Amino acid sequence: MWGNGFENIYRLQTGKSRSINWENRTGEKGKGGMAAGDLGPSRKGSPCIPLVRAGETVTLAEMDGPGIIRHIWITVTDRTSDRNRYVLRDLVLRMYWDGEENPSVESPLGDLFCCGFGVSYPVNSLPVAVNPTRGFNLYFPMPFRKKARITLENQCDEDVHAFFYQVDYCLTEELPEDTGYFHAQWRRQRLTEKGKDYVILDGVKGKGQYVGTYLALTALERYWYGEGEVKFYLDGDTDYPTICGTGTEDYFGGAWSFATQEQGRTVENTFCTPFLGYPYYSTRDTFLHNDYHTDDQLPQRSFYRWHIPDPILFEEDLRVTIQQIGVSHGGLFERQDDVASVAYWYQTEPHQAFPALMERKERWPR
Repeated sequence: MWGNGFENIYRLQTGKSRSINWENRTGEKGKGGMAAGDLGPSRKGSPCIPLVRAGETVTLAEMDGPGIIRHIWITVTDRTSDRNRYVLRDLVLRMYWDGEENPSVESPLGDLFCCGFGVSYPVNSLPVAVNPTRGFNLYFPMPFRKKARITLENQCDEDVHAFFYQVDYCLTEELPEDTGYFHAQWRRQRLTEKGKDYVILDGVKGKGQYVGTYLALTALERYWYGEGEVKFYLDGDTDYPTICGTGTEDYFGGAWSFATQEQGRTVENTFCTPFLGYPYYSTRDTFLHNDYHTDDQLPQRSFYRWHIPDPILFEEDLRVTIQQIGVSHGGLFERQDDVASVAYWYQTEPHQAFPALMERKERWPR
């Protein structure tokens, strides 16, 4: 009933479609587009939050259930100064279900939509789409029984102007007993430890299913970085996981380092598919010297993998990690890189509180 699939679109559903934006903050029926503007009443009078002050937390949406969020769209102005250039890592989105105190979703804005490093770029997948210019779309279904609340915190030094958003949802009489709640958590390790796997997700207790990984990797050493295997420790696994992949590019659906050789040069091949993608590769700092492009940036790469056809099921607990292993002419070697990630999963509530979010300047790319 609540799937994102196309196969049942002809089946008539029961519910009440609603939408929240800054002009209709409660999603009330028949109350959309009422604000008066320069063109008169109900003529685009209040399409956005005109100002989110530095340090301010704004409630974007609050709704009573039962219901399910089906689509979130966001965009934000890029009018920021050089000292505030990483606004997409300085803005923090949080989501709370059924009156909980601890958020079930907590992530910098850009990373939640698979755009790390404080920049935006096209992403074309089933649950996440980022379109020109800074058009962020999220299609993960987000059910709630009693209440849903979405907040935005501006951790920038400066005010943010012209924040647009829309939350599309459906009210229903009931949700299935086996309904899980959507969760997403951001993490980063600026310098991974040799021989110690980077933790994508840990501390998950309860029953659920893991549905996706976003990875933002900055290579800090030479040679191929992607021999590390992704591991899923399920339901009491300790030393060894139940599920272990064969390499980083394999987990994200590519092969042979995503690269081809053209006229003696290694060429990175980015791609986007419904469930797997490598949407971003860059060695250029576009922020330096008033947008003058320089090629002295460390290589940055973004990847996503959606476990929508193949969710990872767990009954009691879950831990997800990835190794930092490279390969050179001398063979495999342990690496140290700068890794950030977002884990996406559904589970029963209550959930374990997340680790404290890294301080904003520590979140900035190197």
